[in-house]
Amino acid sequence: MLLRAIRRAAECGRASGVVLAAVLCSGWLAGCASSNDAAKALNPDPPDKMYARADILLQKGAYSDAAKRFEDVDRNHPYSPEARRAIVMAAYAYYKGGKYQEAIASAQRYTTLHPGTKDAALAHHIIATAHFDDIKDPARDQTATRKALAELKILRQRYPDSPYSKQAENRIRIAEDILAAAEMNVGRYYQNRNNQVAAINRYKVVVSDYQTTAHIEEALYRLVETNMALGIAPEAQATAAVLGHNYPNSQWYKHAYALLKSGGLSPQANSGSWIGSVIKALTPGAGQKKAPPAPAQPAPGMPSPEQMPAPRVPVPDDTPTAAKPTTKPTLGFAQKVE
Repeated sequence: MLLRAIRRAAECGRASGVVLAAVLCSGWLAGCASSNDAAKALNPDPPDKMYARADILLQKGAYSDAAKRFEDVDRNHPYSPEARRAIVMAAYAYYKGGKYQEAIASAQRYTTLHPGTKDAALAHHIIATAHFDDIKDPARDQTATRKALAELKILRQRYPDSPYSKQAENRIRIAEDILAAAEMNVGRYYQNRNNQVAAINRYKVVVSDYQTTAHIEEALYRLVETNMALGIAPEAQATAAVLGHNYPNSQWYKHAYALLKSGGLSPQANSGSWIGSVIKALTPGAGQKKAPPAPAQPAPGMPSPEQMPAPRVPVPDDTPTAAKPTTKPTLGFAQKVE
C-alpha cells in the first residue's frame, strides 16, 4: 500500500515537471517573439527598401496594403527623401482603392507640409479628382462640385505648367456648367411658384459667376421675365439689352424682345441697373450704349420658353481632350460673345 502511494506521487511529479517545462518554454518563445517585434520596431528596414515594397504592392493592385506601407515609410523615416514622396503615393493608392476620404486627407497633409514642391501638383490633382468623381447631377446636392471646382482652380493657378493643368481646365468648365444648371433648376422652381425674388437671386448667380456656360442666355431671359412680373421695367429692359448685344440671334432674345414689346417697352441699356453694375465690374469702361436692334422676325411656330429644352450639361470625362475649355469674353453692352 505504501509502495503504491510512492509510485503515484512520483508519476504526478513527472507530469508536473513536464507541464512546468512546457509553460517555461512557451514563455521563453513569447519573450523571443516580443523582443523580435520590439527590435523590428526600433530598427525598421531602410526607407528605400520599404518604399520599394509598397510600390510593388501598388503595381499588383493591392491598393489598401500599398497605402499602409507608404504610410509606414513616412512614420518610420519622416526625414528621409522617400518619406515625402510616400505621403502623396499613399494618397494615390487610397484613391485607386476607392477610399476617397483617406485619399483627400493624405493629399491635404502633403500640400500642408510640402507646398510648392514637385509633387504638390499631383496632390492637388488627387484631391480635385476625388471630389470630381463624387459630383452628382444638377438636381442633387452640389457640395462635391464646389469642392472640386475650388481645388481645380488652385491647381490651374499655382501649377499652370503641370501635366494636370489641361485636364483641370476641362473639368472647371464641366463643374461650372453643372453648378449653373443647378442654380437654374432652383430658379425655375421658385419662378413656377411665383416667388420671383428668390428666382431672380438664383438667375443673378448664373449671370455673375457662370457667364461662359451654356445657361447664360436663358438666365438673362429669365431675369427679363421675372423683373417684368414684378413690374421692374428698367431692369428688364437693361437685361434684354445685354442679351441682345451678346446673343442677337438667340431665341431667348427673341422671346425677351417680344415680352417687352407686349408691354410697350424695348431693350434699353442702363448702367445704373444691377446688370449694368455687374458688367462695369467685369468689363471696366462698359456703360450706357445704344439699344440692340430688334431680332429677326421669328419663324411661325417658334417654341415658347417653356417648350425650349434646357442646355445639355456635359458629362464628366476623365480625358483631358474631351472638350476644349471655353474662352468667351465677359458680357458687355456692345461686346459680342464669339
